[in-house]
Amino acid sequence: MKVPLPYLDKTLFLEFPGENLLAVAEPNEYAAAGAPEELLAAALAKPHGPAGGEGEDLARFLRGGRGLLIIINDATRPTPTAAILAGLLPVIEGAGISRDGLTLLVATGAHRGPTEEEYRQILGDLYGPLRPRCVHHDARKDEDMVDIGTTRNGTPMALNRALFSADRIIATGSVEPHYFAGFTGGRKAFLPGIASYKTIQANHKQALSPRARSLALEGNPVHEDMMDALPLIKAPVFSVMTVLDKEQGLAAVTAGDLMGSFYAAVEIARKIFCVAVPAKADIVVSVAKFPMDIDLYQSQKAIDNGAAALKDGGTLILVSSCRDGIGDEAYARLLAESASPAEAIERIRAGYKLGYHKAAKMAEVSGRAVIMAVSELSAERLSSMFIEKSPSPQQALEKAMARARTAGSPRPLILILPDGCVTVPDPGASVP
Repeated sequence: MKVPLPYLDKTLFLEFPGENLLAVAEPNEYAAAGAPEELLAAALAKPHGPAGGEGEDLARFLRGGRGLLIIINDATRPTPTAAILAGLLPVIEGAGISRDGLTLLVATGAHRGPTEEEYRQILGDLYGPLRPRCVHHDARKDEDMVDIGTTRNGTPMALNRALFSADRIIATGSVEPHYFAGFTGGRKAFLPGIASYKTIQANHKQALSPRARSLALEGNPVHEDMMDALPLIKAPVFSVMTVLDKEQGLAAVTAGDLMGSFYAAVEIARKIFCVAVPAKADIVVSVAKFPMDIDLYQSQKAIDNGAAALKDGGTLILVSSCRDGIGDEAYARLLAESASPAEAIERIRAGYKLGYHKAAKMAEVSGRAVIMAVSELSAERLSSMFIEKSPSPQQALEKAMARARTAGSPRPLILILPDGCVTVPDPGASVP
């Protein structure tokens, strides 16, 4: 059989006997209730309240406001920001808030600010009128932060000063599984989205906990930190959350109260992204699709999700261009300076820095399996992080199958995740 895999602007192929296929696991089909503009209009017309009831509509929320802050995602997320803004602007203008009273804050977390090309990607046809109203968060600029307290886990809380200059806030985002926060979206707009570097570092240290994992919210210390930030925000917040389908089209929109709309979106995201597979595989091929293929830091999510369905001693093949390189260097440096995955984990426990959670997750996988990568990164760079470079998915697969047979598996089972960053396989679950 022949399976296509997206890579940059090309399609790469895998060929292997059909008897070796365990599954091609993609997000589940989900029938959207209308066109994108209809979904947004319906969500705004019936907003969620804080306890599951109906909330305050956007026009009433905006009444009397003069300074409006809209928090938007950066280019590492596939959030349909331009479509959201196109639906919000008429309501904002109808409420009497002028463009001069509008600020769009790009929630970069600890990422770099967007390039102009990325601003065009984010804003689409609204680039011209809205680009002058955009600023991006810079977590390392302490002078732009306001200290507001401490979470139950001892995380010092400092958020972008722009948050406290506005009298109305709209948080936008997309909700999908996240490998240590449980899910993206909702409260993540504030932490890590517009938090200080020290806040993000302390929050992400909680990712070393076994309770910090994909789909987990209750008892997840990373999620708890994010929740603790919300009562410290004084201006009222209105939320617009989206859920995307397997083709990154708009599947659903929820709006209203920040957590009410978030939890409603989580239920839809579970239906789309949690995928039953018959068993664990000898080989998992996990693809980081655009825009998550921007660097290894983001693409690691495809490794983590793929590892959930990989047998110990198996091979995980990451297919990701990593077109912008490594991403944050701290995790890569720690891995490169460690003689083994086990040593890396010990060093992380001895002294945490932001980014080390990424190294820990990667070291956990490479400590029990072989990781190979089809990527633009050099063989030397990948090898320093316990990853073996392969020139093509086909060559990686053939090597992995030979390794599995040598290890005693005469018919190696192959699982393919064409969108590995957001597909959460559930081995052994009942397959429909």
